[in-house]
Amino acid sequence: MLTSKKGQPVPQVTFPTRQGDQWVNVTTDELFKGKTVIVFSLPGAFTPTCSSSHLPRYNELFPVFQEHGVDEILCVSVNDTFVMNAWKNDQEADNITFIPDGNGEFTAGMGMLVNKHDLGFGQRSWRYSMLVKDGIVEEMFIEPNEPGDPFKVSDADTMLNYISPGHQLQESITIFTKPGCPFCAKAKQTLIDRGLQYEEVVLGKDATTVSLRAITGRSTVPQVYIGGKHIGGSEELDIYFRESTTN
Repeated sequence: MLTSKKGQPVPQVTFPTRQGDQWVNVTTDELFKGKTVIVFSLPGAFTPTCSSSHLPRYNELFPVFQEHGVDEILCVSVNDTFVMNAWKNDQEADNITFIPDGNGEFTAGMGMLVNKHDLGFGQRSWRYSMLVKDGIVEEMFIEPNEPGDPFKVSDADTMLNYISPGHQLQESITIFTKPGCPFCAKAKQTLIDRGLQYEEVVLGKDATTVSLRAITGRSTVPQVYIGGKHIGGSEELDIYFRESTTN
């Protein structure tokens, strides 16, 4: 039975973590005491929903959560520290603290340890999220007890709606760039000056010129998308903001 721990303290657990070439024990007191913390827990590192949706959205929205008093976001999974460190590097999720609950002690204490033997996973965490203040669970969002791997309520947007109902999120912005491009630097500065968060796709690292042409129909950079709409280069970005101000 998956039961909410709302109003209860988080389990007292020590997590063995690997930081650089050293073993470092991290306690729940260090993670939660005197802090406002979001926790999201999932079945496993590198698994599809966890990598494509659950983790990236929390990483993306961390600055917004910070504005609303959140100190840290923890990702908990019943995986060892080496796997969690590799996943963090793969996802480039620098806004998230990865917690390896390799023995499942924290997850068991939360009442969220489930049997995934049918998938060859052994015992893993059920998917859930929670807001913890000074070590006490204020709210908890537990995925429904359905077959498979439901992902309906533990997402970052549900958590944000709880913390700040009606908050209007900035439209997603993506900018295609290449190293050493002065027009790319100008476009990025334009976005920074307006306090806008953006995702940068760097040619030669994240994409190729073939991908750029396929997506934008152009072969020059920068190319900017705002809210799914293709804006264009740095001059077109300036025009877009001028027209937005006038309208």
